[in-house]
Amino acid sequence: MKTEFTQLERRILAVSCTVPLTAALCIPAGAMHIMEGFLPQGHAIVWGAVCVPFVVWGLLSMKKIVSQHRKAVLLLAMMGAYAFVLSALKMPSVTGSSSHPTGTGLGAVLFGPAPMAVLGMIVLLFQAILLAHGGLTTLGANTFSMAIAGPFVSFGVYQLCQKLKVNRMVSVGVACALGDLFTYCVTSVQLALAHPGQEGVLSSMAQFMGVFALTQVPLAIVEGILSAIVIMMLESFAKPELREIGFLNKEAAKV
Repeated sequence: MKTEFTQLERRILAVSCTVPLTAALCIPAGAMHIMEGFLPQGHAIVWGAVCVPFVVWGLLSMKKIVSQHRKAVLLLAMMGAYAFVLSALKMPSVTGSSSHPTGTGLGAVLFGPAPMAVLGMIVLLFQAILLAHGGLTTLGANTFSMAIAGPFVSFGVYQLCQKLKVNRMVSVGVACALGDLFTYCVTSVQLALAHPGQEGVLSSMAQFMGVFALTQVPLAIVEGILSAIVIMMLESFAKPELREIGFLNKEAAKV
């Protein structure tokens, strides 16, 4: 889904990019739902700052969606609810973290990755406050892994699959599954940077990924299948909305 920004909106987005750059210069480089207080203060600030331009981009994109695709607003809200429900189904994993489906890949496939930065952050904020799932100090790190990194991978994989003429349902399933897995790869990096251990960051990262894999690989497969099923249902009940956002063209809608 493509959106064009005005000159003022481009300037706002550019200004927002200075936040993570400033944080990176001011904070020493010693630097899935990571729990409250599990990251050092510097790491928490940096990850939060890195999220700022993506969230601003997401807000601008959502503004375009609301103004240009009014029929799709309910569908966008559904993607936020879908992410909230799936990511709330957690199970304990690596110390200080948890494993669960993310639910953000499907929204990225339909609307692009930008809006999911905002929706994902809202989901994580509500879960931290209402469910004690994640935390406020780790909101930036969790947002980056689940609402930014994962959706970008899901969007990119889906676009690639479509160019390769892969079946649409298979494309959605693979994209959402890989986006889920990449979220936990990023989480492993975040945890390894914060807690490198005696053997260093790379060794720590490999250990985190190894433990995550036990629970996350099957969860990612389930999320991919579930996301494909949701798309099948949407094609039955929300074809006009899917056409409006460009997910279905006229030929595909007849299939």
